[in-house]
Amino acid sequence: MDKPLAGKRIVVTRAPEQAHELTRTLESLGAEVLAFPTVQFVPPEDLRELDKHVANLKGIEAILFFSKNAVRYFSRVLAELGIKCYSDGSSNCLIAAVGPGTAREAEANGFRVDIVASEHTGHGLVRELGDRIKGRNVLIPRGDLADDMVPDELRAAGARVTQVVVYRNIAPEKTDPAIAAQILRGDADAVIFASPSAFHNFSKILGGADLLRLSARTQFAAIGPTTAGALRDAGIRVEIEAPEASPAGLADALLKYFQRSSVAGKAS
Repeated sequence: MDKPLAGKRIVVTRAPEQAHELTRTLESLGAEVLAFPTVQFVPPEDLRELDKHVANLKGIEAILFFSKNAVRYFSRVLAELGIKCYSDGSSNCLIAAVGPGTAREAEANGFRVDIVASEHTGHGLVRELGDRIKGRNVLIPRGDLADDMVPDELRAAGARVTQVVVYRNIAPEKTDPAIAAQILRGDADAVIFASPSAFHNFSKILGGADLLRLSARTQFAAIGPTTAGALRDAGIRVEIEAPEASPAGLADALLKYFQRSSVAGKAS
């Protein structure tokens, strides 16, 4: 069986609970995966504001999920409060997900998903919702580091938006010094980032000056334009950018990059 990424060492910086599918995909293509999580997810420190919004869902006419984490932590709070999800056709509440992975997570937690964005970005979901969102009371379960760009787009489209923080994104307390040393030596062919926070924490762990030197000989890969933009803003070149924010999309972007590099190397 062909293993197109055989001999490639890929660093995955995702949190352990998020990395399984990506790791399996890369290993199935022959890559050696080094797990080096630079993010950790935890509940909010103060749950009072969250409980207040979640306990009063009757006026909510749409719930938009922009990540699997948003689904998981929102569902935990609903379960703790004894609130049933919108799982059947009896509710007029619109449930939308940013992509198929998030939709599957929502369905696994009992939600009936009405819309899945074909372009797997928050901006894409807003465009696809179109006039369906106008005049609706919209709830967005989110992480503490999410920006206001998408909520602002929704408001411009006529939605009444409530955001509620259901999880926090923090740096892990410890990282593996042996893997950090491997990365700094340039022993990895690529380092994968799935969020700006994963990159920022990685930069703090390894040091900004070392990071710039490292980027000259190791490829940095980003899921989507937002993460790629964070890397470029820090002066890091990004030649591997997954247009689809999914493990399969990222693996495909890595594969195509290394195939192009191999062809270029043979030609030179």
